[in-house]
Amino acid sequence: MKSMKKSILTITAASAILLCGCSSMGKFTADNFTVTPTPLEYVAGEVPTTISVNLPAKFMNKKAVVTCTPVLRWQGGEQAGASATFQGEKVEANHQIISYKNGGRATLRTTFPFVEGMENCDLIMRFNGQKGSKALRLPDVKIGYGTICSPALVSQTVRSASLAIGADQFRRVISQKQAATIKFLIAQSNLRGSELNSQNVQDFIKTLRNIKSDEQSLVLNNVEVSAYASPDGRYDFNEKLAERRGQTGENYVKEQLKKNRLDGPVDTKYTAEDWEGFQELVSQSNLQDKELILRVLSMYDDPEQREREIQNIATVYSELADAVLPELRRARMTINYDVIGRSDDQIMETLRSAPQQLSVEEMLYAANLLADDGGTKTNILERITELYPNDYRAYNNLGVFAMSQGAYDDAESLLKEALAKNPSAPEPNANLGLIALQRGDVKAAELYMAKGSGSQNIDEALGNLYIAQGKYNQAAAKLDGTATNSTALAQILAQDYTSARRSLKQVAAPDAMTHYLTALLGARMGDQGLIRDGLSATVQTDRNLALRALNDLEFVKYKDLVGQIVKP
Repeated sequence: MKSMKKSILTITAASAILLCGCSSMGKFTADNFTVTPTPLEYVAGEVPTTISVNLPAKFMNKKAVVTCTPVLRWQGGEQAGASATFQGEKVEANHQIISYKNGGRATLRTTFPFVEGMENCDLIMRFNGQKGSKALRLPDVKIGYGTICSPALVSQTVRSASLAIGADQFRRVISQKQAATIKFLIAQSNLRGSELNSQNVQDFIKTLRNIKSDEQSLVLNNVEVSAYASPDGRYDFNEKLAERRGQTGENYVKEQLKKNRLDGPVDTKYTAEDWEGFQELVSQSNLQDKELILRVLSMYDDPEQREREIQNIATVYSELADAVLPELRRARMTINYDVIGRSDDQIMETLRSAPQQLSVEEMLYAANLLADDGGTKTNILERITELYPNDYRAYNNLGVFAMSQGAYDDAESLLKEALAKNPSAPEPNANLGLIALQRGDVKAAELYMAKGSGSQNIDEALGNLYIAQGKYNQAAAKLDGTATNSTALAQILAQDYTSARRSLKQVAAPDAMTHYLTALLGARMGDQGLIRDGLSATVQTDRNLALRALNDLEFVKYKDLVGQIVKP
């Protein structure tokens, strides 16, 4: 009996020692921690949090070491974040010291990679404590919860973003020019056979013949004649000389128009002294003193004074007379005409009968603007890949069509084929960036969109990217002026609720996501009418999306209302 009492006393004493050891260490509660934000929020594929730790006076045992590890725990999993270790004043280590007398504060920042299931999770603090050689038993403490995942909706709203089409360069009317120059001897205005037989004059005549032979496709607008005299000699003489040269050129043009049975105006003008042409030729020449000559030209406005000063540069005047001035004694004749392309009906008929006769621009124009159904568009684009296999635009546009049909894997393959043809092409890069966002791959989206500058939808694409990056104000600014689900989402996240409500009303084809965002906006604004209207419409269009609201922390204050509408 005495032996039994002694054993009981021994056990009791040991227990008292352990309890004393534990009781000398304060008990952690949720009050020791402040979590920002609460609830937790999804940002750019992660769940970041800042935890402020406040340990009061007489909390930390002088000989204790405690490691605090934040852990996100949800149904089916948990994930540990970065830990922090604190020590009492008598511990010889390198951790943050917490005074027994005064207590202490610390800040712990950590980020959890987001995985499915974290929408409903608890943030707990887990402890690993030790006092000397003895372990301290410290229970887990719940300090936060989450996660608000509204930014992740961009992976769905991005599906309605504008896509980048590879534009055609087709123009039905293309303005063209054909010019020829006739040179004259000094002080003369008569035509010379050597000039009329020159290649540029023969090409001029050939163009007139071509216009006559194909008047359905080539239309003459006019012919311009510009005559000049070189800036040497008296001004009044040069003026009359330039006028005669203009008349000579005009007569020659009219003669050629008559020979080719063409009607068109001939517009003639002349320049007495071609100082602009003189300056251009001198600047392009190898004359030894050309910089001096150009300075003289800039110093004097009076043409006669210019000429006298240049003649004074005796060492170069002979070179000017041989190399520059003869080039200025001329009449320039320019044919202005239009090339008329095929009509829409002609393009579509040629597509059916002989597509190989069409240019790639005509075929892209037909696919982009003339095709009245998806099958026709796809057939034209596929034909382009056969006839013009190195043009990336057809592959890009096939990818865009696949995206519009929700076939993202096929779209990705086609867009990557477009990049194989032209790695720097902006349109497939921008479109692949949107696919990456839809899959939640923000880093890939960043890389693609960096190369997408220049595509017609790059601002909208970047707006979606900024949402995924957590840059909500920048996203709203980029998307300003568009009325899409992503625009409204960005404005909601930027807390610009007035603009968000306007954007949702302006969405051209409201879908289930438009309605869900309307309900979400209502929750943010405390407007139960918007919640009811938005969720009721969501239930009618996409019940699975509506069910999301049951676990969406945006609606945590309105669980009963959401339950009545969605009815799980």
